[in-house]
Amino acid sequence: MRKLIIALSLIALAGCESEKKESPEQVPKAQTGGIDRTVLPIVEPKRQKYTELDARDATPPKRFEVKAPEGAPNVVVLLIDDMGFGASQAFGGPLEMPTIERLADAGLRYNKFHTTSLCAPTRMALLSGYNHHSNNMGVITETATTFPGYTGVRPQTVTPMAEVLRQNGYNTAQFGKSHEVPPWEISNNGPMDRWPAHSGFEKFYGFLGGETNQWSPLIYDGVTLIETPNDPDYHFTTDMTNQAISWVRTQQSLQPDKPFMMYYAPGATHAPHHAPKEWIEKYKGKFDQGWDKVREETLAKQIELGIVPENTQLAPKPEDIKDWDTLSDDEKKLFARQMEVYAGFASHTDHEVGRLVDAIEKMGELDNTIFIYIAGDNGASAEGQMNGMYQEMTYFNAYPETVDEMLTHYDEWGSPSTYPHYSAGWAVAMDAPFSWTKQVGSDFGGTRNGMVVHWPNGIDQTGQVRSQFTHVIDVAPTIYELASIPAPEMVNGIVQDPIEGTSFAYSFNQADAPEEHTTQYFEMFGNRAIYHDGWLARTIHRAPWKQKPSHTLQEDVWDLYNTNEDYSLANNLADDQPERLDELQNLFMEEAEKYHVLPLDDRLLIRTDAKAVGRPVLLGDRTSVTYVEGMRGMGVDIFIDLRNTSYTMTAEVEVDENGNGVMVCQGGRFGGLSFYVKNGKPAFSYNFLGLETTDIIANKKLGKGVHTLVYHFEYDGEGLGKGGLGTITADGVEVAQGRIERTQPGIFSVDDLADVGMDEGTYVADYGKSDKFSGKIEKVTIEVFPEKPIQ
Repeated sequence: MRKLIIALSLIALAGCESEKKESPEQVPKAQTGGIDRTVLPIVEPKRQKYTELDARDATPPKRFEVKAPEGAPNVVVLLIDDMGFGASQAFGGPLEMPTIERLADAGLRYNKFHTTSLCAPTRMALLSGYNHHSNNMGVITETATTFPGYTGVRPQTVTPMAEVLRQNGYNTAQFGKSHEVPPWEISNNGPMDRWPAHSGFEKFYGFLGGETNQWSPLIYDGVTLIETPNDPDYHFTTDMTNQAISWVRTQQSLQPDKPFMMYYAPGATHAPHHAPKEWIEKYKGKFDQGWDKVREETLAKQIELGIVPENTQLAPKPEDIKDWDTLSDDEKKLFARQMEVYAGFASHTDHEVGRLVDAIEKMGELDNTIFIYIAGDNGASAEGQMNGMYQEMTYFNAYPETVDEMLTHYDEWGSPSTYPHYSAGWAVAMDAPFSWTKQVGSDFGGTRNGMVVHWPNGIDQTGQVRSQFTHVIDVAPTIYELASIPAPEMVNGIVQDPIEGTSFAYSFNQADAPEEHTTQYFEMFGNRAIYHDGWLARTIHRAPWKQKPSHTLQEDVWDLYNTNEDYSLANNLADDQPERLDELQNLFMEEAEKYHVLPLDDRLLIRTDAKAVGRPVLLGDRTSVTYVEGMRGMGVDIFIDLRNTSYTMTAEVEVDENGNGVMVCQGGRFGGLSFYVKNGKPAFSYNFLGLETTDIIANKKLGKGVHTLVYHFEYDGEGLGKGGLGTITADGVEVAQGRIERTQPGIFSVDDLADVGMDEGTYVADYGKSDKFSGKIEKVTIEVFPEKPIQ
């Protein structure tokens, strides 16, 4: 029976392969160097058998080695985070970014390049050549569901570009941000199939998740969590650039004839906006004119540079965004400072990119390197809401910051003592000439990003603008074409989906070439659109600063635009051409079904509850977990949930003389909790959003030796974010007690996570000598008591 099943499976597989070969969309088999590259791993020759007894009498075979196709260029794909189309001076904006300008002047600017409007979906599409829903990344992994297209787990029928290049003879490396790993898989238990180091990148140095503290990041080298370098001038963008330069120099030193592929993805310019002070001060006073004037200045510059057509209008600003002239003096002062910091952050990032470019040029490899610089994985972010915020975790805990409160942090904005974001008004300005921002997949403000391609060995018509419609899924097939590597038909015995992107290499030296990517759907949180032959039909379902849409999906009103004549989507033609609008709406539904977009899901709050939507929870229904020393970097999907409930922490430890350090903690400077020993005394601290800290500390020191230390928190109940009574016992004797008036209902942090035996990242509390536990921790058991119903 088993043989019959295997035989039937092989017949079915052969049938599928036959169908794919007949498909007109499938890339034909590529034979380069006498090997078939459409099947990965590339099949090695059958081993020869010998009859000779003595090796001296036999002829040895040639060594089999997979090499990249002859002439395959190096590749650098660079992706900036949360930067709008109208931000950099290279695309008419106010931000000084000389590196992207330098590459554009010696390469090409693309003014109709598009992303998905959100971080992880764009990255998955970029790194594969498939639409984000085809990657099961319809949204970020933190809001994944069990619907196809939204699971957050890359399907086996899609293989990352880095893995394809690696198996075709490239060295590969990624530096910076990776938001493609499902959060429930970020632990030593994995699985690690979707970590960068198991997704085609031989080297990974960066962080996992949507954002990081640039001054104190949680860094992985491969799959190993490492300590942040101890440098008083440390900044992650500088660190990752140093690592990138070191890697490429080493790679070229050892194998200068072997091409490399580098994916360089800084956390910048995503919040928190962190930049060295000297970069911030360069912009002092340069945004006092406000966001309305900046939008006007940007459009004028874009027209002057030929980035946009001369007839381009400023699309209307969303109604919720106030006119700058109506703001109070305090609001103007605060908001201008927010933009100064963001601008400094962007310029500093571009400077670091420049160091990487210089290093590659110094090695003599820049001319032979396809350098793709994408200024934004989506539009500028309006997630800072209307006033911005001094520390972003307040948003996730429904704690609105006032302008007066934020002004007290004016001088330190952007420093390690802040975790800031800017006002949504600046996001709209940075997306000029469009209306909307990040998260709005149905407006070019959310999806159109500036892209520069630099490749002296392959681009003759430099310093020009290309206006063919292009999309982030087109990057991988472009690289495949230029490297003479086909998109694989089969990987590890699994038939692959046909590549969905379209190479734009045809446009390099033919400015007027007809665009080849003629149809593209867009969808994010119910905001959706369809592009076809220059026309765009779209609906704005929900503003990014609102928790709920104002109407149902069925009640959405659609607009129609001729993008060939209306670059900024300023003139709605829905009433003039209702039949065309109907056709495009029907086309959207066809594409949505084809690419696993349906059913649409515009829910927000409930999708953060993993159990409610069927997302994996590592701990399942367990109410008690025992942790051991050295466990660290445990995110909210890995560490037991202590929010809005009673709980007990029991630590079995051996304390030395004047023992010190953390037994267990979660969070950091901007919110968290910690159970620790300070100068021999057991203690517990609760840090509410970095605004107030409650310390419960014993009066008497512990004696040297083995102890059982317990912290119990009795939650008040009857709602979210309530307070409670905290009690510490040592060997069964109460040694301290205190009341915590309020707790955070939401997350402490996305990058300051839970640790045992230390407090990695920023500190929850003042630990005195050191955060590292000076004695020994046998185990820490945490038990939650969710018996009180939460309203």
